[in-house]
Amino acid sequence: MSEQRDYYEVLGVERTASGAEIKRAYRKLAMKYHPDKNPGDTEAENRFKEAAEAYGVLSDDEKRQRYDQFGHAGVGGAGGFNSAEDIFSNFGDIFSEFFGGGGFGGGFGRRRQAPNAPRRGEDLQTDVSVPFEFAVHGGTQTITIPRSTTCNTCDGSGAAPGSSPTTCARCQGRGVTTIQQGFMTLQTTCRACGGEGTTISDPCKDCHGRGTTRVEESVDVRIPAGIDSGMRMRIRGKGNNGVNGGPAGDLYLQIHVQAPDPFEREGINLHLRVPIDAAQAALGATVSIPTLDGETEIKIHPGTQHGTRIPLTGQGLPDVNRKNRRGDIIAHIHLRVPEKLSKAQREALEAYAKASEIDFKAKHALSDKIRNLFNRPPKSQAE
Repeated sequence: MSEQRDYYEVLGVERTASGAEIKRAYRKLAMKYHPDKNPGDTEAENRFKEAAEAYGVLSDDEKRQRYDQFGHAGVGGAGGFNSAEDIFSNFGDIFSEFFGGGGFGGGFGRRRQAPNAPRRGEDLQTDVSVPFEFAVHGGTQTITIPRSTTCNTCDGSGAAPGSSPTTCARCQGRGVTTIQQGFMTLQTTCRACGGEGTTISDPCKDCHGRGTTRVEESVDVRIPAGIDSGMRMRIRGKGNNGVNGGPAGDLYLQIHVQAPDPFEREGINLHLRVPIDAAQAALGATVSIPTLDGETEIKIHPGTQHGTRIPLTGQGLPDVNRKNRRGDIIAHIHLRVPEKLSKAQREALEAYAKASEIDFKAKHALSDKIRNLFNRPPKSQAE
């Protein structure tokens, strides 16, 4: 381009445009003039490079400030690009965002991994249900997982014993083939070898050329005390085996802890419903309740009310993240009302009611107050 246009004009934005507005404008132009959408169109190619040059300056705060002060001389051609490959190399991240990976042709600006390079195996995940006792004391759980491992017959090569993979004749071992489109060189995965760079004429009969076999493997997993449902554990190296000598992936365990009957769990604290009779609440009593370490006794003080909470500090669950720390057991007092009374019980309660001057037919004072509230005449504004 013999004459450089104003970069703001190129992108169609105001000089006060934000970084997000500049990015959106560039995206629109890049998609419109992308060489894959305009093969052989020199004008589109120039527009594509021009937009990239403008974006390269205006998206950089320092370059943009110099450009605003001194124009094109202030950036010294720093935003110029000679080819589309230069553009993808510099803006590989933004094209990955726009098009879901390296542009229409894919891959510019990203260094392709060698076909035969070691690759890490895939991670695996499985659900594991453990008894509540494991949350209290910890324990060992044996789980069986299906995972891929290196084929023993071919030692992972995929080729039958006595043979070996050969370099792919179509891509010469690169794993990709190139296509020339105007000034662009596009790379695609080699169809002959599937990107592996090698082909197998005599595949292993046990793994069918894959180099891996599926096995059922038993793993003993140590479950720590304090474990809770929803937590996830990682077992290193127990995922699928790596490829070409790469490390194995990891195994992730999604933990489910069984219900802690008769407790209700809240983190490392346990809640327990303790029913008592009205006589015990009024007169006081000693009640036996279960804990994680066996039965214990709690004191019910005279006059204890329904809903009273009695904490047993340090008798809850261990903290999986902090050693030597335990939660609490919280006893919730519930008054138990008998559904049927014996003659002796009724007579005793009637005697209590009489001594307490309880009138079962009297209207409650609160009801009178509410009725009076609604019957009260409204105050005048003058008052």
